[in-house]
Amino acid sequence: MNVQRYTPPAMLLHWVQAMVVLWLLWLGWHMVDLPKGAERSAAYSLHKSLGLLALMLVLVRLAWRRKHPAPRQMTRGWEARLATATHHALYTLLFLAPVAGYLASSFTPYAIKFFGVELPKAGWPDESLNGVFKLAHEAFVWGTGGLIALHIAGAAKHAFMRDGTLQRMLPAWLLRN
Repeated sequence: MNVQRYTPPAMLLHWVQAMVVLWLLWLGWHMVDLPKGAERSAAYSLHKSLGLLALMLVLVRLAWRRKHPAPRQMTRGWEARLATATHHALYTLLFLAPVAGYLASSFTPYAIKFFGVELPKAGWPDESLNGVFKLAHEAFVWGTGGLIALHIAGAAKHAFMRDGTLQRMLPAWLLRN
């Protein structure tokens, strides 16, 4: 079967983004239970840095996609429409979640640092605005998690069906033998 594959840069960006987002989800889930102190502060700082990295990655991915269209879909009908809608929603939430996180952090008295480099804030200490953006961030993250689960379920279905869809996004060295 001749499968149209994604470009190596698109694959790399996809898998790096996947690792960063899964790390963010894990860290975000665990850091809230840490007692106040140095460990919790370090976890929040890392989470913010990874969130900004995830935002940069999704912007690079969107720019790449504009110049390098995705290969033709292999599915048809409702599956193709579901895949397209899921991908569009996932890109949207991968953009909105870190923006809302950045804005939530902008309305606290704490600095926003990207791997140690202090960044400008879009706001000032304001508990109400912090709460609004924190709530939005959490909603976007839960939505992202649900879409990731749907995306993984679709990939698993295609792997089970052995229809060639999954191999479009896997590096060639993984497909040998």
